[in-house]
Amino acid sequence: MDNPTAWWILAGFFVAMELVSGTFYLLMLAIGAAAGALAAHAGLQPPLHWVAFTLVGGGAVVALYLSRRLLGKRTAEDVRHDHLDLGATVDVSGWSIDGVARVHYRGSDWSARPVRRGPLHTGPHRIAGQDGNVLLIEPLPAALNPAPAETNTQHHPG
Repeated sequence: MDNPTAWWILAGFFVAMELVSGTFYLLMLAIGAAAGALAAHAGLQPPLHWVAFTLVGGGAVVALYLSRRLLGKRTAEDVRHDHLDLGATVDVSGWSIDGVARVHYRGSDWSARPVRRGPLHTGPHRIAGQDGNVLLIEPLPAALNPAPAETNTQHHPG
């Protein structure tokens, strides 16, 4: 490929495929193809275009891989910041027979299910996670220990 246009088309192809995959690795190869195009524009011999593509694109792929491997270790706190809804409260007014509740949260109705098996409680619940568009909730202590029913405290003589 001694034509710079072919290298630019290859770079565009890698960018288009990156938009489908979302991994960033194909974007690194697109940068390598751009390096091949620049080598072709500079008038270098075609084998040097491939060398530029390989060194820049391959080096970028390796650098991305190593950076994700070494710096990409995420703590539980990092993951928590990804889910800003965690810890928010919702009110459960009832459960369906299959153990799913409809809760109103952030202006819309959501399906919710308990994080753990066990008795289903109504009342305030905390969002503990999310599975797709289903909120994973757990009851707050107030829902586990409802206030005792009011009793009649009048004294009867006698």
